[in-house]
Amino acid sequence: MASVLTVLSGSVKPLGRTLSGIDKKPVSGTQRVMSLGLVTDSQADLRVHGGVDKAVHCYPWAHYSIWQQHLPGHALLQAPGAFGENLSVDGMDEHDVCIADRWRIGSVVFEVSQGRQPCFKLNLRFGVADMAAQVQESLRAGWYLRVLEPGELRAGDEIEVLARPHPEWTIARVLAVIRDRDVDPTVLKSLLGLPLPASWRRLFERRLQSSQIEDWSGRMDSR
Repeated sequence: MASVLTVLSGSVKPLGRTLSGIDKKPVSGTQRVMSLGLVTDSQADLRVHGGVDKAVHCYPWAHYSIWQQHLPGHALLQAPGAFGENLSVDGMDEHDVCIADRWRIGSVVFEVSQGRQPCFKLNLRFGVADMAAQVQESLRAGWYLRVLEPGELRAGDEIEVLARPHPEWTIARVLAVIRDRDVDPTVLKSLLGLPLPASWRRLFERRLQSSQIEDWSGRMDSR
């Protein structure tokens, strides 16, 4: 069974010429989780980070060994937290997690809301000009949870899958639709049948209506 390896939270700090809450550190003991995530956690730009649909970010610990091969010796990759995750998880990745999965971790009930669309802050954090693009291309982006029932959790808690209403739509598959610039109407209509957050609904509706791809430059390019 999958489990939580590490719980992490952080405060807003300078990052290059901007501010970010991406620098998450491990926290020990029982942690309270409310509708906006860990009560000890913060985000900088609430237009695109945080909120009920991005309350908690999960990232698989197994990915770190792969990134270590790509970026040998990088200090950030020696411990969880490099990607700004709140939960470093063991025993699952984007191919095992589906949109709208319901989980219980500790006493908290979560729903998988969306995958992560990496942004330029990863470039700044890693000191790698195209890190966001590498994460998007690899599909090793992690995913977000919304909180259905607040409660408490801690490192070592098992992840109990309570429901899987859309097993055909893994996080990896959805992220691949974005990455691969897919405008197939059949695919997009199927996606729009999912309980997507508003931002992803707009993204796929625009692709369906225009058969064109959104501009990624503002999200992906270093500033």
